[in-house]
Amino acid sequence: MRKLCLLAIPLLVLALTCALQAQTVQTLTHQPPDGAILTFQLTDGTVMAQGFNDSDWWRLTPDNKGSYVNGTWTQLASLPSNYVPDAFASAVLADGRLLIEGGEYLFGNFTLTNLGAVYNPKTNVWTPLQPPPGWSYIGDSPSSVLPDGTFLIGNKLVKNVAALNPKTMQWVQGNAPGKSDFNAEEGWTLMPDGTILTYDVKNAPNSERFFPTLKKWETAGSTIVDLHSPSPFGCLNYGPNGKYCYYPPGEVGPSILRPDGTVFATGSYTTAGPGHTAIYTPGAQLTDPGTWTVGPDFPNGDNAGDSFASLLTNGEVLVEGDSGTLYTFDGTNLTPGPFAGGSLMVLPTGQILIGGSEVYNSTGTYKPSWAPTITNSPASVTRGSTYQISGTQFNGLSQANSFGDEYQTATNYPLVRITNNKTGHVFYAPTHDHSSMGVATGSKPVFTNFDVPAGMETGASSLVVVANGIPSMAVNITVN
Repeated sequence: MRKLCLLAIPLLVLALTCALQAQTVQTLTHQPPDGAILTFQLTDGTVMAQGFNDSDWWRLTPDNKGSYVNGTWTQLASLPSNYVPDAFASAVLADGRLLIEGGEYLFGNFTLTNLGAVYNPKTNVWTPLQPPPGWSYIGDSPSSVLPDGTFLIGNKLVKNVAALNPKTMQWVQGNAPGKSDFNAEEGWTLMPDGTILTYDVKNAPNSERFFPTLKKWETAGSTIVDLHSPSPFGCLNYGPNGKYCYYPPGEVGPSILRPDGTVFATGSYTTAGPGHTAIYTPGAQLTDPGTWTVGPDFPNGDNAGDSFASLLTNGEVLVEGDSGTLYTFDGTNLTPGPFAGGSLMVLPTGQILIGGSEVYNSTGTYKPSWAPTITNSPASVTRGSTYQISGTQFNGLSQANSFGDEYQTATNYPLVRITNNKTGHVFYAPTHDHSSMGVATGSKPVFTNFDVPAGMETGASSLVVVANGIPSMAVNITVN
């Protein structure tokens, strides 16, 4: 029987009850054959998932109506036999390939491996990736794709960073000055100005920003509250015969850039119990370090240490507590909702994929100003051909997904979705070579290229560009 919100209930309780009823967790019709540790949104509209065996990978393809709930799973190529990692640095590159680098565990053992691989969805092939010169250990290092498409990674054991040019596959690495502590267990958040924000673990409550153009770090001030947990571990042995010691500095929670330009930063557990949160507001000028204010603590002693968060299309942040409870942050309040367990990732439908088995449906919707806009697009296209489309805000307002440190699954790149007017069937045209991998690019003109699927239906259709689950206004297109 459908539950109704009764008018006799006081207004505050009424609003909360209706909101909680509208937030639903929906089970996928077809479950992933080997579960899903982590999921990535590929630029062809499919989802790529790492199975529980670590080496196996799977693809979730939405049905012909665009539903991921009714989508189907197929197995993809496995990783090279010597590389079976867990907890690594990762990114979907601007050319559409998936890169994974390092791994805290290899074949289930604490290793801090420096192996890596790149997956090409066009060929279904993994290619081994060489580490940065001199990097014998990488493990679960922080990483991000910069606005120009460069893949940046921080060495967790020291202060070094390395940059990979995806076009040449060549590394440049060095010691970026100004870093107050090593990169271990930190998460990186890409900002609209192209800098990277992080809050320290070893030197908590300090925060820092990396300036790619200057190749240096500068302070971003104190987070005021402590967002890192004390480490329960001493020496963790790694290297030949375990000759080296890694002393973990603790953990932090995920951080998400919101549409208003602030960053919601979450914390791990503290000696007092609940995890804290803080809100970062950037300065008016690039050189301004910005300011921090204290956010709400997690209810019931919960925290978000080494957990996931995603940006909902309504602008709120969905955070998974260590208890499995899903919380929403609306800019002021941190409200508990349904229970779920697994990684979080924004789908093109605006739903949040939980692991590979459920989706979270939120309340509310986006503001029109948050959506991509199309300024130039082809009036007709031919199957099997490539076209360019341009406009603004193709990358969305945020990377939209975050974890405490490793497991980077950012979705700040454009997808092209074409719907046939006659059948209503949905097709994704793989996008690649985007002009920008930034966030919140505003009125700056941007473009991407899309490949019209050879097997899609012909005739009058509508096309939208989707970024982080938010679609543009549709334009008319004819598929020949």
